[in-house]
Amino acid sequence: MNPAGFSEQVRRAWAIAKKDIRIYYIKGPVLIFGIFMPVFLFLAFLMGSRQLALAFLVSGLVGMALFFTATAVSPAIFPWEGQAKTLERLASCPITVEAIVFGDMVASTLFGIGITLITVIIGLVLGLSLLHAVTLGAGILLAACCFSAIGMLLAVPPTNTPSNIMMLSSLIKFPLVFISGIFIPLEQMPPWGMALAVCSPLTYFTDLVRYSFTGTHYFPVVGDIAALGMFTVVFTAGTMYLHKRTMPKRM
Repeated sequence: MNPAGFSEQVRRAWAIAKKDIRIYYIKGPVLIFGIFMPVFLFLAFLMGSRQLALAFLVSGLVGMALFFTATAVSPAIFPWEGQAKTLERLASCPITVEAIVFGDMVASTLFGIGITLITVIIGLVLGLSLLHAVTLGAGILLAACCFSAIGMLLAVPPTNTPSNIMMLSSLIKFPLVFISGIFIPLEQMPPWGMALAVCSPLTYFTDLVRYSFTGTHYFPVVGDIAALGMFTVVFTAGTMYLHKRTMPKRM
């Protein structure tokens, strides 16, 4: 693709992102879910785990907020648009499948970052100190891209029934939360738990957030960033490839 064609596809992807934000994300139920779901989980563990430090729990809240918001809507966008027949009209336009998917990922990334910044502010209001702001900012950006790619990867099955995709999404997302060191410190996990934790990108993001607030970490900071980068590249490449193969089956 020549540079002019590439820039045009990027412009169209941005138009897709703006459409998604306006239609799917800036809605009361989505905003309520994105904010209150992690908060309620946080409060439940705060009441049941009083021996854990506030910084540990707030770091988990930030991790959950980004993970849930960046994957909240994107898995269901293709099924919704398939039902409404707007996906067919979109696919008939001079836009590549990769640009459509990228636009959906940009929307979920921006939404996830916006909600996550609210949870960071909550932590600061509760009295926590932000020791490594640059590391936290880089971690949020990288993790948001990674989690949005996961959300689009969950949308790969060529179905126009959103409930099927959301059920699959929940079956994958909730176990990841409980194996990623959010509620149980990685140091206290059994060997089989650690074997699962290292396979989750949420583990590395949560570790970065804890380092940003407390200065302590389980994995090397460079290792956390490298792991998130690797997951982002793998999930994004897999998402683009699989959607390109399954898109004709949605028509």
